[in-house]
Amino acid sequence: MRGTIIVLLLLSLAFPASAAPAYAIHVDVDAKTLTLFQGNALVKQYTVATGAWDTPTPLGVFTINSRFSGQMGGFGTCFLGLNVPWGNYGIHGTNKPGSIGSNASHGCIRMYVKDAEELYALVPNGTKVVIECGPYGGLGYSLRPLHSGDRSSMVRAVQCKLKALGYYFGWPDGIYGAGTEQAVSAARKALGLPPGEVDWAFYQAIGLTLFE
Repeated sequence: MRGTIIVLLLLSLAFPASAAPAYAIHVDVDAKTLTLFQGNALVKQYTVATGAWDTPTPLGVFTINSRFSGQMGGFGTCFLGLNVPWGNYGIHGTNKPGSIGSNASHGCIRMYVKDAEELYALVPNGTKVVIECGPYGGLGYSLRPLHSGDRSSMVRAVQCKLKALGYYFGWPDGIYGAGTEQAVSAARKALGLPPGEVDWAFYQAIGLTLFE
Protein backbone atom coordinates (compact mmCIF):
# COMPACT_ATOMS: atom_id res chain seq x y z
CA MET A 1 0.00 0.00 0.00
CA ARG A 2 1.51 3.30 -1.15
CA GLY A 3 0.32 5.25 1.89
CA THR A 4 1.83 2.71 4.25
CA ILE A 5 5.21 2.99 2.53
CA ILE A 6 5.14 6.80 2.77
CA VAL A 7 4.28 6.72 6.47
CA LEU A 8 6.98 4.20 7.29
CA LEU A 9 9.56 6.16 5.29
CA LEU A 10 8.69 9.34 7.17
CA LEU A 11 9.12 7.57 10.46
CA SER A 12 12.43 5.99 9.51
CA LEU A 13 13.82 9.38 8.51
CA ALA A 14 12.51 11.24 11.54
CA PHE A 15 13.33 8.83 14.35
CA PRO A 16 16.49 6.79 15.01
CA ALA A 17 16.17 3.08 15.58
CA SER A 18 16.87 3.49 19.31
CA ALA A 19 13.94 5.88 19.87
CA ALA A 20 10.51 4.69 21.00
CA PRO A 21 8.23 4.02 18.02
CA ALA A 22 6.33 7.16 17.06
CA TYR A 23 2.73 7.35 15.94
CA ALA A 24 1.83 8.34 12.39
CA ILE A 25 -1.52 8.70 10.67
CA HIS A 26 -2.49 7.87 7.09
CA VAL A 27 -5.82 9.13 5.69
CA ASP A 28 -7.16 7.64 2.45
CA VAL A 29 -9.81 10.08 1.23
CA ASP A 30 -11.18 7.64 -1.35
CA ALA A 31 -11.48 4.71 1.04
CA LYS A 32 -12.69 6.97 3.88
CA THR A 33 -10.21 5.42 6.28
CA LEU A 34 -7.83 6.78 8.89
CA THR A 35 -5.08 4.32 9.78
CA LEU A 36 -2.98 4.75 12.89
CA PHE A 37 0.56 3.34 12.90
CA GLN A 38 3.12 3.07 15.67
CA GLY A 39 6.50 2.47 14.16
CA ASN A 40 5.86 -0.11 11.42
CA ALA A 41 2.90 -1.66 13.25
CA LEU A 42 -0.70 -0.96 12.26
CA VAL A 43 -2.51 -0.04 15.47
CA LYS A 44 -6.06 0.54 14.26
CA GLN A 45 -8.08 1.65 11.26
CA TYR A 46 -11.13 3.90 11.54
CA THR A 47 -13.88 4.86 9.10
CA VAL A 48 -14.09 8.64 8.60
CA ALA A 49 -15.86 11.35 6.63
CA THR A 50 -13.89 13.73 4.42
CA GLY A 51 -14.49 16.95 2.51
CA ALA A 52 -17.33 17.59 0.10
CA TRP A 53 -16.55 18.20 -3.58
CA ASP A 54 -16.47 21.98 -3.25
CA THR A 55 -14.65 21.91 0.12
CA PRO A 56 -12.08 19.15 -0.36
CA THR A 57 -9.85 17.69 2.30
CA PRO A 58 -6.28 19.05 1.96
CA LEU A 59 -3.80 16.59 0.48
CA GLY A 60 -0.17 16.27 1.56
CA VAL A 61 1.98 15.62 4.61
CA PHE A 62 1.04 17.63 7.68
CA THR A 63 1.67 17.69 11.43
CA ILE A 64 -0.70 17.82 14.39
CA ASN A 65 0.13 21.17 15.94
CA SER A 66 -2.80 22.00 18.22
CA ARG A 67 -5.64 20.38 20.13
CA PHE A 68 -8.61 21.07 22.31
CA SER A 69 -11.32 19.08 24.03
CA GLY A 70 -14.56 20.04 25.68
CA GLN A 71 -18.30 19.51 25.65
CA MET A 72 -20.16 17.84 22.80
CA GLY A 73 -20.62 20.07 19.75
CA GLY A 74 -20.05 20.21 16.01
CA PHE A 75 -16.49 18.91 16.51
CA GLY A 76 -17.65 16.16 18.84
CA THR A 77 -15.68 16.43 22.07
CA CYS A 78 -12.14 16.90 20.74
CA PHE A 79 -10.16 18.37 17.86
CA LEU A 80 -6.63 17.72 16.56
CA GLY A 81 -5.46 20.69 14.46
CA LEU A 82 -3.22 20.27 11.40
CA ASN A 83 -0.62 22.76 10.15
CA VAL A 84 -2.25 23.20 6.74
CA PRO A 85 -0.96 26.58 5.51
CA TRP A 86 -4.09 27.60 3.60
CA GLY A 87 -6.77 27.09 6.23
CA ASN A 88 -7.95 25.63 9.53
CA TYR A 89 -8.34 21.87 9.22
CA GLY A 90 -8.21 19.04 11.67
CA ILE A 91 -9.29 15.59 12.80
CA HIS A 92 -12.31 15.62 15.09
CA GLY A 93 -15.51 13.98 16.21
CA THR A 94 -18.95 14.98 14.98
CA ASN A 95 -22.51 15.40 16.16
CA LYS A 96 -23.60 14.03 12.76
CA PRO A 97 -22.55 10.37 12.93
CA GLY A 98 -24.62 9.57 9.84
CA SER A 99 -22.07 11.51 7.76
CA ILE A 100 -19.24 9.06 8.52
CA GLY A 101 -18.15 7.22 5.40
CA SER A 102 -19.13 10.02 3.01
CA ASN A 103 -17.88 13.29 1.49
CA ALA A 104 -19.57 15.61 3.94
CA SER A 105 -17.22 17.99 5.76
CA HIS A 106 -15.73 21.38 4.99
CA GLY A 107 -12.38 19.64 4.54
CA CYS A 108 -11.76 18.24 8.01
CA ILE A 109 -11.51 14.55 8.87
CA ARG A 110 -14.61 13.55 10.83
CA MET A 111 -14.68 10.53 13.12
CA TYR A 112 -17.21 8.89 15.39
CA VAL A 113 -16.96 10.57 18.79
CA LYS A 114 -15.61 7.51 20.60
CA ASP A 115 -13.01 6.97 17.85
CA ALA A 116 -11.90 10.60 17.94
CA GLU A 117 -11.54 10.45 21.71
CA GLU A 118 -9.46 7.27 21.45
CA LEU A 119 -7.17 8.81 18.83
CA TYR A 120 -6.92 12.08 20.80
CA ALA A 121 -5.67 10.21 23.86
CA LEU A 122 -2.99 8.36 21.88
CA VAL A 123 -1.30 10.81 19.50
CA PRO A 124 0.74 13.83 20.67
CA ASN A 125 1.30 17.13 18.92
CA GLY A 126 4.02 16.65 16.31
CA THR A 127 2.47 13.46 14.92
CA LYS A 128 2.79 13.22 11.12
CA VAL A 129 -0.42 12.95 9.09
CA VAL A 130 -0.29 11.81 5.46
CA ILE A 131 -3.49 12.55 3.49
CA GLU A 132 -3.89 11.03 0.03
CA CYS A 133 -6.60 10.90 -2.63
CA GLY A 134 -6.18 9.48 -6.12
CA PRO A 135 -3.02 8.60 -8.01
CA TYR A 136 -1.47 12.06 -8.43
CA GLY A 137 -0.38 13.17 -4.97
CA GLY A 138 -1.45 16.71 -4.15
CA LEU A 139 -3.18 16.97 -7.53
CA GLY A 140 -5.70 14.26 -6.67
CA TYR A 141 -7.39 12.88 -9.78
CA SER A 142 -7.32 15.78 -12.22
CA LEU A 143 -6.28 19.36 -12.83
CA ARG A 144 -9.05 21.80 -11.96
CA PRO A 145 -9.35 25.38 -13.18
CA LEU A 146 -8.24 27.71 -10.38
CA HIS A 147 -9.50 31.17 -9.58
CA SER A 148 -8.54 34.03 -7.31
CA GLY A 149 -9.53 33.18 -3.74
CA ASP A 150 -9.12 29.40 -4.13
CA ARG A 151 -7.25 27.52 -1.40
CA SER A 152 -5.96 24.00 -1.99
CA SER A 153 -2.98 21.72 -2.50
CA MET A 154 -3.43 22.29 -6.25
CA VAL A 155 -2.90 26.04 -5.77
CA ARG A 156 0.26 25.20 -3.85
CA ALA A 157 1.46 22.97 -6.71
CA VAL A 158 0.96 25.85 -9.16
CA GLN A 159 2.81 28.24 -6.83
CA CYS A 160 5.74 25.82 -6.54
CA LYS A 161 5.93 25.49 -10.32
CA LEU A 162 5.75 29.25 -10.85
CA LYS A 163 8.42 29.77 -8.19
CA ALA A 164 10.73 27.34 -10.00
CA LEU A 165 10.08 29.22 -13.26
CA GLY A 166 10.87 32.59 -11.66
CA TYR A 167 7.39 34.13 -11.66
CA TYR A 168 6.34 33.64 -8.03
CA PHE A 169 8.41 34.96 -5.13
CA GLY A 170 6.27 34.21 -2.09
CA TRP A 171 5.94 31.15 0.12
CA PRO A 172 3.83 28.41 -1.52
CA ASP A 173 0.94 28.57 0.94
CA GLY A 174 -1.88 27.19 -1.19
CA ILE A 175 -3.77 30.51 -1.20
CA TYR A 176 -4.59 32.09 -4.57
CA GLY A 177 -4.08 35.68 -3.42
CA ALA A 178 -2.59 38.85 -4.88
CA GLY A 179 0.93 37.43 -5.20
CA THR A 180 -0.32 34.39 -7.08
CA GLU A 181 -2.52 36.58 -9.29
CA GLN A 182 0.51 38.66 -10.27
CA ALA A 183 2.60 35.56 -10.94
CA VAL A 184 -0.10 33.94 -13.09
CA SER A 185 -0.59 37.18 -15.02
CA ALA A 186 3.15 37.58 -15.63
CA ALA A 187 3.53 33.95 -16.68
CA ARG A 188 0.56 34.07 -19.06
CA LYS A 189 1.94 37.18 -20.72
CA ALA A 190 5.47 35.76 -21.02
CA LEU A 191 4.17 32.45 -22.38
CA GLY A 192 1.98 34.09 -25.03
CA LEU A 193 -1.37 33.31 -23.39
CA PRO A 194 -4.28 35.76 -23.22
CA PRO A 195 -5.17 37.32 -19.86
CA GLY A 196 -6.87 34.90 -17.54
CA GLU A 197 -6.38 32.62 -14.57
CA VAL A 198 -5.25 29.00 -14.21
CA ASP A 199 -6.85 26.95 -16.98
CA TRP A 200 -5.84 23.89 -19.00
CA ALA A 201 -3.77 25.95 -21.45
CA PHE A 202 -1.89 27.49 -18.53
CA TYR A 203 -1.14 24.09 -16.98
CA GLN A 204 0.29 22.93 -20.29
CA ALA A 205 2.32 26.11 -20.79
CA ILE A 206 4.03 25.89 -17.38
CA GLY A 207 4.58 22.14 -17.69
CA LEU A 208 2.46 21.10 -14.72
CA THR A 209 1.20 17.64 -15.56
CA LEU A 210 -0.37 14.73 -13.74
CA PHE A 211 2.24 12.19 -12.68
CA GLU A 212 2.33 9.12 -10.47
